Amino acid sequence: MSALGLSTFQKKHDFLIGIDSDGCAFDSMEIKHKECFIPNFIKYMGLQPISKYAREACEFTNLYSKTRGANRFPAYLLALDLLAKRPEVIRRNVTLPALQGVRDWVGRETKLGTKTIGPESEKTGDADLKLAYAWSKAVDDDINDMVHGVPPFPGVREALEKMQAQADLIVCSATPNGALQKEWDEHDIDKYVQCICGQEAGSKKESLQACKEMGYAPEKMLMIGDAPGDQKAAEAVGALFYPINPGHEEKSWERFLGEACDKFFAGTYAGEYQAQLIAEFEKYLPENPSWDQV
Repeated sequence: MSALGLSTFQKKHDFLIGIDSDGCAFDSMEIKHKECFIPNFIKYMGLQPISKYAREACEFTNLYSKTRGANRFPAYLLALDLLAKRPEVIRRNVTLPALQGVRDWVGRETKLGTKTIGPESEKTGDADLKLAYAWSKAVDDDINDMVHGVPPFPGVREALEKMQAQADLIVCSATPNGALQKEWDEHDIDKYVQCICGQEAGSKKESLQACKEMGYAPEKMLMIGDAPGDQKAAEAVGALFYPINPGHEEKSWERFLGEACDKFFAGTYAGEYQAQLIAEFEKYLPENPSWDQV
């Protein structure tokens, strides 16, 4: 198994299944964002005067909305945009970092990660990129130090055992490869997947597209994820999508193991069955925060 994307990947089965990691295979979203991402964001971006509202905005964009599971850079930029429009923040006359350099970089780079923003900040000398790099590296360091002993959701191991008998499996995630490798190895489930495609490999869409080009028929490709971004990545390459419903992860894996997996391999997953699952999934994540309901 390779932790460096698809460079050593070889097609062995007719079926391909991509599995997201944080919030999908592992119950690790809450601890990573609430204990590692957000405290460092408040610290590095100078948001101490509005820490309460900053925390709410970051939790919304990363955990409790339709942007759940997005790459850290666009998701936290969106949190800043929400803060800029919030009346309580405006009344406090707090100057929010514009981070225009980061916004420009997000617009031109597809491999959005600590390992790419670091060299870019050195090459350009951009102060925004340097600040975002310092934040992102601090997050990675804190995750490496703090996040351990977090097991996969009940049912994940059994599902992986069942899937790998008929399908090639990849981890398809926006998390750094190092953290993914550590977490999947710690719980001895890395043996079920052929490679790990984290943020260094590019977007989830790019990883799935690279697999598709190896000869998988779109109807025999499935993405398992807990966020709309996972669904969009699957749809972009014509693959199918199985949702892990936020807050109901164990039931979702139970249903996959006992029902959806067999339908996928039998060719009866697409159509009405998938549509019902996605309609249910879409009810769990709002588009607008509670303080900005239209």
